[in-house]
Amino acid sequence: MKNFSLSLYAFHLRDSFTHLPGEVVADADLLWENLVKLGENNLTFPSLKDLRSKLVSYHHGVYTPQQETAIKTEWLSISGKDLDLGSLPTPAGFNINANLQPFLLNDTYAIDLTLSPELPNTEIDIPQLQHFQPQYLLPANIQASLGQTLSIYGEVEPSEDCETLAQKIAIALVAGINLNSPILIRKGELFESLLFEYQALDTYALDDPAKQCQILIVINNSQAATEQLATVAHDWLLKLLWSYHKILYIYQLARQRYGEGRQIYGYLENKIQEFNNLITANQPNLSALKSLISQVPQTSLDYTRCCQDLETHHTAITTNITNYKTCLDNITAINNGNIPQTWEDFFNKECQKWQKQIQTDIHYLAPGKEIFGQLVDTIRGIVETEQAESDRRKETADKIRDTKLQNTIQAVGVGIGVGTGVAGIFSQTFPLIIEKKWALPSKEHPFLYPHPFLTSFGVSLILGAFLGWQAWRYFKQRLDSKLPPEASSTNTLAVANSKPEELT
Repeated sequence: MKNFSLSLYAFHLRDSFTHLPGEVVADADLLWENLVKLGENNLTFPSLKDLRSKLVSYHHGVYTPQQETAIKTEWLSISGKDLDLGSLPTPAGFNINANLQPFLLNDTYAIDLTLSPELPNTEIDIPQLQHFQPQYLLPANIQASLGQTLSIYGEVEPSEDCETLAQKIAIALVAGINLNSPILIRKGELFESLLFEYQALDTYALDDPAKQCQILIVINNSQAATEQLATVAHDWLLKLLWSYHKILYIYQLARQRYGEGRQIYGYLENKIQEFNNLITANQPNLSALKSLISQVPQTSLDYTRCCQDLETHHTAITTNITNYKTCLDNITAINNGNIPQTWEDFFNKECQKWQKQIQTDIHYLAPGKEIFGQLVDTIRGIVETEQAESDRRKETADKIRDTKLQNTIQAVGVGIGVGTGVAGIFSQTFPLIIEKKWALPSKEHPFLYPHPFLTSFGVSLILGAFLGWQAWRYFKQRLDSKLPPEASSTNTLAVANSKPEELT
């Protein structure tokens, strides 16, 4: 292949909808830092390891994204143009040049890092691809959060078996890496050259677009003006790939969020059943209801956030689909009305399907927001009602207990009065102790009548106790009869001994 070039297009999220103006994601500088590491250790182009000093995003070597607000274009280079990173020699005897174009596209850092032989007519075959060290340009090293694309361009003779060549190139790019063997996804034409699109999936993260590598191989076998057209359309191609990766990224986030929403939905459905079981009981368990209300509101809020995030993702994917179509139309205009059918199919099929899928997910989960909101309000209303009833019963029980205590005190007072009478009788019988002598049984008189004192005292005691008990009983019944019906002994004791439950 002649006029060979290897380009890396990588896209990394700088900030998101949830961040305040001026804030960035935690690893916003990861793309730049990884490029610097490559310059220090692997792709040791002279200016790559010094990249920080050439970017607006850094101040004295420290990442300072606030400085980016002052730029008027999408370029992040201080010079406002592409960066020549220098060249490296190879064991094959030719030098490799490196060129970097750094951009800030709305909320995304984007790069075009292109490696090419110093002399365009240098012949590059499959084994010589390793001199470009493509393994260091794969997702494991770049770690671009939105994804990346490797693009190969080369010119061959018309007799070349281009599809076989493309397959060999794709395999060589990922050799020895934990990416699965590249799969040919689509083929077509781009700028009058043959286009082969491959996808290499990560063995351990098959569904993660950020760890996948899209490979575009463009082979010119007809001496077409592909390079010139690609140069004119460069910005639109870059933004087309940016929109493509964002669409994949957003759809993945939406599917994850929908799965989380389904899990929460199932959890809250179980709580509804638990609530139904509680309220169908004869006496609702206030403690259980309080426990339920402590769990449901937070989970219901999480569910609402899932629904809101899905709506945000739908808006975002709709915007990026529109951007993708705009790029597609501009590339078509530059290419005399032609565009790879596969790119058109992506817009007409995948984009529309994914957009509708997110909308369907929103419609599926939306009714749950109202249901779970009503559940929270219903539980809270029942708990408040039960709490008020519990407090009322406790207050009534306290009043009844106080009244009964007063009644008992009054009745006991009557008994004490009777007891005082008994004491008076006893005092009158006291002289009998002296008037008549005490005698004990003997052989002559084995049986004796009780001493008059004992007889008088015993009769007085029994009579006084009987009259005191009758007096206490009579007055207690009279006083208790004035209490409300709910003041029965069993109910009163049960309520009086219970503690009022506090609403949490």
